Amino acid sequence: MSNPAPGGGKNVDPALSLLARAATGKPGPHPPVWFMRQAGRSLPEYRTLRAGTAMLDACRQPELITEITLQPVRRHGVDAAILFSDIVVPLVAIGLEIDIVPGVGPVVDQPIRSSADLDLLRELSATDVPYITDAIRALTAELGPTPLIGFAGAPFTLASYLIEGGPSRDHARTKALMHGQPVLWHALLNRLAVIAREFLRVQIDAGAAAVQLFDSWAGALSRADYERFVLPHSRSVLEPLSDAGVPRIHFGVGTNEFLDLMRAAGAEVVGVDWRIPLDEAVRRIGPAAVVQGNLDPALLLADWPVIEREVRRIVAEGRTAAGHVFNLGHGVLPDTDPGVIGRVVELVHSLGS
Repeated sequence: MSNPAPGGGKNVDPALSLLARAATGKPGPHPPVWFMRQAGRSLPEYRTLRAGTAMLDACRQPELITEITLQPVRRHGVDAAILFSDIVVPLVAIGLEIDIVPGVGPVVDQPIRSSADLDLLRELSATDVPYITDAIRALTAELGPTPLIGFAGAPFTLASYLIEGGPSRDHARTKALMHGQPVLWHALLNRLAVIAREFLRVQIDAGAAAVQLFDSWAGALSRADYERFVLPHSRSVLEPLSDAGVPRIHFGVGTNEFLDLMRAAGAEVVGVDWRIPLDEAVRRIGPAAVVQGNLDPALLLADWPVIEREVRRIVAEGRTAAGHVFNLGHGVLPDTDPGVIGRVVELVHSLGS
């Protein structure tokens, strides 16, 4: 194992971190900052470590999970680590045949299209993912006061992959099943909610100090369809975790028309993509809103004066919220210069609350 992540003071409780303070609307010296997909493709040390190892194989090796998760914390000095994994990991763990194809994404061997296919989805237990527990225990020992964020895919996004058989631009089969076979739809999402909730619970029990539910494709829906077909199942993931005492973050892309509903699912923090200003997101979410975001990932490829201007704007807009976690509006792009990410962290840290 390589050197521990920065921070020291291993007896300091991550529950007192800047992330935890922001999530609960408590002031801090500056907004906490971390980046979705910070552990991965933009880092040369990641590419070296992953060479010759398939994505899902890497996600099942505790030492690799640990090292990859730590890399951006060491390099950038971010205020939180996020577990290196993938949203399909729990589905593979219960026996589904899924492959992550480079340049494509998750590809499902047997898409779910009928009630009989539901038999493929059994409940998840901690014994299905021992590598997750082992990696998180190792990480919390290394990270000290730096909080570790666990995550899971939300029921709608998982369902979309399973129904379509892989990534989709229009989610046509998904929407057709949702409206045409609502009984099957709700049965499917109910099972996926149980799996996602247990996957998050496993991570919390192992030591994760916060969790994020990714609903990457929910922006394909109207507000009415989200409220009817998705919200109850996302709520059944997040609300039962209220007893865990860790912040819950809910994020989706293109979901600005129903940010308030995403909060209503049981999240303390609502992730916002780059399409609206944070102060407008705060207005839409409502009183005591805590937001995460929302720099456009593409702007990290721009000249520094452009990046600096946008970071300062976002931090200023974030001050209208009860709490603000600085992040991107989606994940770090593969061609991003790691040095630029480090400069953004330094800049956010210099901008007091």
